[in-house]
Amino acid sequence: MTDVADMTLDELRAALASHLAPNAAFDGWNAKAVESAAGTIGADRHVARLAVPGDAVGMIDLWFADIDRGMAAALPPEMLATMKIRARITALVEARLDLLARNREALRRAVAILAMPQNAPRAAKLGWRSADAMWRLAGDTATDYNHYTKRGLLAGIYAATIAVFLNDDSEGHAETRAFLARRIDNIMQFENTKAKLVGNGDHRFSVSRFVGRLRYHAR
Repeated sequence: MTDVADMTLDELRAALASHLAPNAAFDGWNAKAVESAAGTIGADRHVARLAVPGDAVGMIDLWFADIDRGMAAALPPEMLATMKIRARITALVEARLDLLARNREALRRAVAILAMPQNAPRAAKLGWRSADAMWRLAGDTATDYNHYTKRGLLAGIYAATIAVFLNDDSEGHAETRAFLARRIDNIMQFENTKAKLVGNGDHRFSVSRFVGRLRYHAR
């Protein structure tokens, strides 16, 4: 393992990523959290501040990228290959939730920051990236409109699931998992009827409208 003092800025950035959230839960997503994370791994705080983006969304971006890596490590290809597509997507979302559960207060702060109007474009980009990572790990290779509809739907469902997760005090986050299962049902139903909906010119299908209905459907 590379000594912290010998790391490049990219290596240091990756090393700090998983330590940002525990500190952000107390300090907020700011420079203080970066310095605390640096202290955790024995890095120079000044160098750490060079490695990590100075804005809150940039720091959250690093953490979410680390969650992506953790999700992939928890569910290697050979494990996912034994599952049907519905089980793959469910397992991938649940793996993310398990990783996020360790730092739920940091996630709460991150969601509040991403919900600010000025951060909407970057928040949408992060949501899309998470959905894309999950579909790719699930084995999706679509390059036509299916590529976009699948990711748009999953991004909406994932955002709605996070909202439930942040307020779920049930054992093992059972309420969140049940909510997710219902929303995954929506995706599967959609996939089964998409061709018919798209082919009906009199009732043009709207992905944004469909995602909105999934996100705000009664629990």
